[in-house]
Amino acid sequence: MILDLTFQEVCQYVKDLGEPAFRAKQLYEALTLGKQLDEISNLPKSFKEKIEKDYPKYEIAAHLVSKDETQKVAIKLEDGSVIESVLLKYKYGYTVCVSTQVGCRMGCKFCASTLNGLKRNLSAGEILLQILFFNKLLGGTLKERKVTNVVLMGCGEPLDNYDNVAKFLKLVSSEDGLNISQRNISLSTCGLVPNIYKLADDGFTVTLTISLHAPNDELRKKTMPIANVYKIEEILKACDYYFDKTGRRIAFEYALVDSLNDTDEAIEQLARVLKGRSCHVNLIPLNSVKERKLIGTNRKKGYQIAGKLEKLGISATVRRTMGEDIEGACGQLRNRVGEQNG
Repeated sequence: MILDLTFQEVCQYVKDLGEPAFRAKQLYEALTLGKQLDEISNLPKSFKEKIEKDYPKYEIAAHLVSKDETQKVAIKLEDGSVIESVLLKYKYGYTVCVSTQVGCRMGCKFCASTLNGLKRNLSAGEILLQILFFNKLLGGTLKERKVTNVVLMGCGEPLDNYDNVAKFLKLVSSEDGLNISQRNISLSTCGLVPNIYKLADDGFTVTLTISLHAPNDELRKKTMPIANVYKIEEILKACDYYFDKTGRRIAFEYALVDSLNDTDEAIEQLARVLKGRSCHVNLIPLNSVKERKLIGTNRKKGYQIAGKLEKLGISATVRRTMGEDIEGACGQLRNRVGEQNG
């Protein structure tokens, strides 16, 4: 798919087709604007016929709008796979939450994305097209991009699809494309330790967000199978390495589950574990997933926990819940269309 290519690779692609060099710029601009092939008016029919097999093809299978203006789309890809992406509106601009895999194999007990396992990885272009769709929807142009931030927090574990995610980060931050600064991109991982080191060594400077959700390994194993592979101590060492390489503060996500990880003992232990690190804790009152039996902590207690962490010297906030009524909130995304069309 052409959308997987950098501008330099598109130039070579066009050259290999025997077309003049200026066609590469026209093609790349059309791709960046999120145009379908039949929407491109400055390319001749003969050229379109040559690239038709490689041009990105997808359809919007469902488009839902929340009462808080959050938007969620189910995108049906060329092979029939369905992925979900979310547009979040903030005072500072628009954030797109993208999926990196069709499904997920991490098995976290509070997340809908992993219910049916992993179907396949998304290519760099398939991740990128989620942002291009929303930027186009908002009326973004090459001179005035509407999407300001990106979070890799949709379906899938980004570091389980490392090569494609790495290529995506290069594409989305390229000056030839949308040129979104890596400082405005957050990557969320449950803690695949080797690839945290690789992310740092490969020169990326995105905000690293760790789905921690517990202050110790035994508690973490109750909801996150990955805890059987990597200990919290190993994850924190990798985070320290990433911080030393990039200077970027680490964010820790902590989904509050009633009577499981929201006790005074658990929160005090969390503060001890994170003490002395340049980090921030994002407290998330667990969003409902009907197939799961976990009960989320109420927001009032969430704010009390944030205050307790602050007193213990740990920066913390309670994440605002957005799009829950359209199953677009944290932990609710999955790969389906089904009842969303109703």
